[in-house]
Formats: sequence, C-alpha cells, structure tokens
Amino acid sequence: MTLMSLARYEQQLKWVALGLGILSTIAIIRDWYPWTMFIGLPFCLIWAYCAWLHTERQLKWVNLIFLALYGYGIIDYIF
Repeated sequence: MTLMSLARYEQQLKWVALGLGILSTIAIIRDWYPWTMFIGLPFCLIWAYCAWLHTERQLKWVNLIFLALYGYGIIDYIF
C-alpha cells in the first residue's frame, strides 16, 4: 500500500482526526497523562498526511514537529 493509495480515504481520516482531537482535548482537561501523547500522535500523523496530499507545506511541517515531540515524549515515557 503506497502513501497515495490512502487518498481515497482522506475524508474518513479527517473524521477520525476530529474524533482524536476531541478525545485529546478531553484527556488534557481530565489530566489523563500519558494518554494525551498516545492520542495526539495519530492526530498529527493524519494531518501531516492530509497536508502532504495537498502540498500544504506549512501545515505539514507544523504537524511533523508535533509528531516528533509526541514521539519523543512517548519514548521518554516508555524508557
């Protein structure tokens, strides 16, 4: 499966990202650490992918930075 083969599922991915964003916000409010990181990681991954589809460079890089920060936080939490 290539990166572009998921393009037909873009709208469904955006709905999943919306759900993850809402869940992440609830996790922040309820102080459910480390769930905030585990929920935020796929959220950023989906939006980085959608930005890649439409060559939205700024959105892509912002999400990649957050993706790296979430990844660092998860690795730091595990080890």
